[in-house]
Amino acid sequence: MSTPRMRLGRWGEDLAGRFLQDAGFQILETNYRCARGEVDIVAQDGDEVVFVEVRTRRGAEFGTPEESVTASKAQRLIATAQHYLQEKSGEGETSWRIDLVSIHLDRSGRLKNINHLRHAIEI
Repeated sequence: MSTPRMRLGRWGEDLAGRFLQDAGFQILETNYRCARGEVDIVAQDGDEVVFVEVRTRRGAEFGTPEESVTASKAQRLIATAQHYLQEKSGEGETSWRIDLVSIHLDRSGRLKNINHLRHAIEI
């Protein structure tokens, strides 16, 4: 059973995926999970593997999507990205980064804007 919050999150991830593809990214995986955590989108941008956290917010009463990424979430994203790279790339050196796509909706649910922040989490 999915909740309204889960449906909003899935909708935002789908929108972010289309947004990234339109910008030239190749989507490699969505909702990659391991024991260390989960990454919404794994994509290729040129020579870099990009791990994308998607945050969708309706209104601003609980802060912006960008403000919702905590230090512990950032650590889990880094650990998950490293696990993915080790699992998929083996020992080879791979250039990678973690981006944030934030989706802002008005209180009625209409899209206000999409922001793509490259290197959102410093490694």
